[in-house]
Amino acid sequence: MRVWNISLQNIKAKPLYTFLSILILTLSIALLLGIKQLETSFKYQMEANVRDIDLVVGAKGSPLQLVLASVLHIDNPTGNIIYNDAKKIAKSPFVKTAVPISYGDNYKGYRIVGTTDEFMTLYNAELEEGRKVKKSMEVVLGSNVAKQLGLKVGSVFLSSHGLVENEIHVHTDELTVVGILKPTQKVIDRLIVTNLKSVWDVHHHEDGHEHEENHVEHHEDEHEHNENLEGHQNDSHEHEENHVEHHEDSHEHGESHIEHQENYEEGKEITSLLITFRSPTAFLTFPRSINENTNMQAALPKVELDKLYAYTGVGFKTISGIAYIILVISCIIIFISLYKMVKERAFDLALLRTYGASNVQLIKMVTYEGVLIGLFALFLGFLMSKVAVYFMFRILEDDIKYNLLQVLSFHDFLQIVMLVLIMILVSVMLAIYPIIKMNISTILSNEK
Repeated sequence: MRVWNISLQNIKAKPLYTFLSILILTLSIALLLGIKQLETSFKYQMEANVRDIDLVVGAKGSPLQLVLASVLHIDNPTGNIIYNDAKKIAKSPFVKTAVPISYGDNYKGYRIVGTTDEFMTLYNAELEEGRKVKKSMEVVLGSNVAKQLGLKVGSVFLSSHGLVENEIHVHTDELTVVGILKPTQKVIDRLIVTNLKSVWDVHHHEDGHEHEENHVEHHEDEHEHNENLEGHQNDSHEHEENHVEHHEDSHEHGESHIEHQENYEEGKEITSLLITFRSPTAFLTFPRSINENTNMQAALPKVELDKLYAYTGVGFKTISGIAYIILVISCIIIFISLYKMVKERAFDLALLRTYGASNVQLIKMVTYEGVLIGLFALFLGFLMSKVAVYFMFRILEDDIKYNLLQVLSFHDFLQIVMLVLIMILVSVMLAIYPIIKMNISTILSNEK
């Protein structure tokens, strides 16, 4: 107990050295913990969200943009592709599952994705309450969407066109919430999921409204023609033949209208197709075949995200390197502080030896001082990293409507703590060397 008290008094006796040692050591620990947590969070998001997606097929453009837009939903899509063309790809023997997605609207910044039931399977998403989408204009909310917007099963809202919140182009078709998903810590948490028909209906109703007006106008003209026809029932036979001919034309018009409807449905578009392969051999030929033989592009999400991680990894490694350099500097300062104390108080330490203190007790005194500084800096560094990472992800969350923060694993945390403690112990061992080699009689005689 007395040794601890002496160590504390030594720390108080040199506040500037102590403050400097704690400050620099805290900064290095905060950087190491913070950058590790950032790296862990980004890596988890990349791996978790592409785990069951082997290939993304979409419009020609940047492959990385296609993956970021279709898998992580943090970029704009490269364009749309014809749904029937995508269905032909989905029928390939290489394909195990093919999930179409279509989007272009949002509600308060949260994307509305039209897809099939298999979409939730890709992310292992389960319903927390309500049911799945069964018909057009029904939606299921990701857990983050429901929490942030306060929506419940039965809530009704209007979507707006585009991927950014706006009040300029608001659709008139109401969407009804029929289910809410459990948290998955994946991208689906910040999505509003519906079926493809909802997305098509919302966008085609406006076009359809114009079409309907033209159709009504056509019927009014036809009705007027029929009235005129009744007023001339007693006209010549030639007129009746013309009337029959007119009906035949109307019948042909009806057939062409049905054909037009079929063609219209065939022309439906989607944003992209998320594919899972049956066998790894598909990676060798299938993407190349799509890129060379169709007007679509195929992107491998794992490859594209690995490239992105390689670019961002340079930043992580650079900051980590700076943190390690600061850690070494802080340990050198601790060593200088302890060594200086041992050298300047050599006479006091020699006196303690003459009054019965052992070498072990003197070494404990120096060691406790170094360990106390290290533990205090660890505590402050842990707090600083938590606060810094929390605010960093809050800013990022405002942009992408999603909290990417992942808890740092105990293994990673323990690795950094052990590294810091080992560095401090090395500093202490170097500082206590003069105590081990202490010649009490020489020190006392020189002081006199």
